[in-house]
Amino acid sequence: MTSSSTLSGCTSSRTMSSEARSATLIGTEVGYKVRKSADATQPRIDIDIRGVVVVLPEDAEIDPEELLRENAYWVLDKQDKYQTYREQAPDRRFEPGERFPYLGETHELVVEPRQKSEVVDGMIRLRRSAVAQSSVKRALENFYRREAREYLTDRADHHADEIGVEYGKIEIRNQRTKWGSCSTTGTLGFNWRLMMAPPEVIDYVVVHELTHLREQSHSPKFWSLIEQILPQYHESVKWLDQNSTKLIFDKSDL
Repeated sequence: MTSSSTLSGCTSSRTMSSEARSATLIGTEVGYKVRKSADATQPRIDIDIRGVVVVLPEDAEIDPEELLRENAYWVLDKQDKYQTYREQAPDRRFEPGERFPYLGETHELVVEPRQKSEVVDGMIRLRRSAVAQSSVKRALENFYRREAREYLTDRADHHADEIGVEYGKIEIRNQRTKWGSCSTTGTLGFNWRLMMAPPEVIDYVVVHELTHLREQSHSPKFWSLIEQILPQYHESVKWLDQNSTKLIFDKSDL
C-alpha cells in the first residue's frame, strides 16, 4: 500500500468514478471514497484537505475498508492534520490594502490604472480595468497564473538541463492540495498557488517532478538524485509540511 503525497509520480489520469462509503476506525467514523484506476499498480490511500480516497487497481479484489483498518492510526493522524489546516486557513479579504504572499514575501494589494498587473515596489499592483471586468479575486488569481507559467517554465528549463531530462509541456492547474505532477507523456503540472511559496520551495517542487522523468517511484535513488541538485531539499519538504496553509488562496480551497 502506498500513501498520498502533495507531489505525485508520473501518472496519467485514467480513473473510474468514485463511490462514497464510511468505516469505523478505532472508534471513529471516517467517510471515504473508493476509486478504481486503470493506472494504479497497487492499492493506496490518498488523504488531503478534502477527504479520504482509497485508490485501487481496476482489477483488484481488495476490501478497501480492510485497507483502511490496517492503516487506521495513519489515516486518523492525517485527518487530524488536515482538520488543523482547515482551522488555520487564512481568512483573506479580496480588496485593496489586504496582503498576499508572492514568492514567500507578503505584498500589499493595490488596484490602479496600469497596462498589466505586476509586482512593483513591494506591492502587487492589479490593473484596474481587469478588476472592473471581473473582480479583485479573479484578477489576482489571473495574475498568479500568468506569473506561474513564466516563472515555472524558467525554473523547469533550468533544472531540466541540470538533471539531463526533457519534458513535454507545462500546465498550470487549479488543484487544491497537490503542488505538482508529472505524466507519462512528460507533461508537468503545477499548482498556480505555488507562486505564494518561497523560491527554494518552488524549485524543490519543480526538481521533484522533473526527477520523475528519470525515476517514477519515490525510491532511494529518486531522493538521491534530488539531493544532488538540491542538497537542502529537506528544508523545503519541511516547509511544505508545516506551512501549506499559507498557500490557501481562500476558503473555497477547502
